[in-house]
Amino acid sequence: MTTSSDRPSYAPDAEVVELCSELIRIDTTNYGNGKSNGERVAAEYVAAKLDEVGIESTIYESEPGRATLVAHWDGEDQNADPLLVHGHLDVVPADPKDWKVDPFSGELFDGCVWGRGAVDMKDFDAMVLSVVRARQRAGVKPRRPVRLVFTADEEAGGVYGAQWLINNHPDTVADCTEGIGEVGGFSITVKDDLRLYLIETAEKGMNWMRLKARGTAGHGSMVNNDNAVTNLVEAVTRIGGHEWPLRITPTVREFLKTLEDVLEVELDPEDMTATLAKLGTFSRMFGATIRNTSNPTMLNAGYKVNVIPGDAEAHIDGRFLPGYEDEFYATIDELLGDKVQRETVVNDIALETEFSGGLVEAMKACLAAEDPQSRTAPLLMSGGTDAKSWSRLGVRCFGFVPLQLPPDLDFMGMFHGIDERVPTSSLEFGSRVLDRFLDQA
Repeated sequence: MTTSSDRPSYAPDAEVVELCSELIRIDTTNYGNGKSNGERVAAEYVAAKLDEVGIESTIYESEPGRATLVAHWDGEDQNADPLLVHGHLDVVPADPKDWKVDPFSGELFDGCVWGRGAVDMKDFDAMVLSVVRARQRAGVKPRRPVRLVFTADEEAGGVYGAQWLINNHPDTVADCTEGIGEVGGFSITVKDDLRLYLIETAEKGMNWMRLKARGTAGHGSMVNNDNAVTNLVEAVTRIGGHEWPLRITPTVREFLKTLEDVLEVELDPEDMTATLAKLGTFSRMFGATIRNTSNPTMLNAGYKVNVIPGDAEAHIDGRFLPGYEDEFYATIDELLGDKVQRETVVNDIALETEFSGGLVEAMKACLAAEDPQSRTAPLLMSGGTDAKSWSRLGVRCFGFVPLQLPPDLDFMGMFHGIDERVPTSSLEFGSRVLDRFLDQA
């Protein structure tokens, strides 16, 4: 087996559309709180696809049905450190009545594959499988060994997936030094002859917290100065309404520098109010990357309208920038006041790496080979991925799911959104880029 020096005789994108559609048809809904569908079925599907081309895999279960798959794919240089290529198999819930098509149909319609997971992230799962299967059949190894990992539970913080794997089987990933997965690599059309591909190099940390307020229960008709609901709602209002200060991380600073060049407009990181006004549509995805956030998402209190309950609960989705975790917690505790306590439901780190090095140069080169009108920039993502877990083992992680997208597609709106879909041409583009990348990475 040898790596390809010119374009290969095989087609790395041949199966990607079919694979993506089939993966979507496996309902892997993650409801949170330890409840999910189909992750074992999806892992067995992936295992079978790999086994067909001679790659053995191991499925680990953190709990019955909560399945994560790990496979070793030999490289041309077996002495090189393995590259981690990871994707998750679970998806967030979808209500069919809100969709144009059945969200678990994987339907091909209007040039797209439709369904829950089409961009988050069964698109990349399918790209990986398509490329791996094509190369294996053609006898073309990647430059270095590759560790393929398909996880459970990413959509609920990875407690039953990546976090469990590194805590219980760290040897499966510990020898990897670099990795790629979601979310970056997608294009934004800047002008007719220029597309900007955003490669994730940083993620905000997260703290999903439960707030608890206790008070004096009583009759709803009486004066009550120790009402748990009132105490809770006041704290939730303070937290949800807090205006967090703007903070510029190294990733955002470099992103602005690139954007300044491609937009041909001056962007001052020290005057973000003026800068945001100049960014136009970019400001929507950019706003959450320059501040901590704390959004109330759930409330629970009471059982009858004329009974003042003795306790009340709320949930907050908190996210903090790399380097600003201490500021985040200090501010939250101040906003809580003395009548409400918080407890952590899920907590995970922020991370950030430099937009430089051999892996980044390989990404740039492979994108340019398939799209000569490409430019790249680093991305700080406001959400989180399994990269947080891998980074604890020293893996330097990037978000690189290469997709050349139509200029009118609201790609970020697809994540967890209604009518989630991915263009078939984007899937095929991504497979070709990934195939080139495995020769150079």
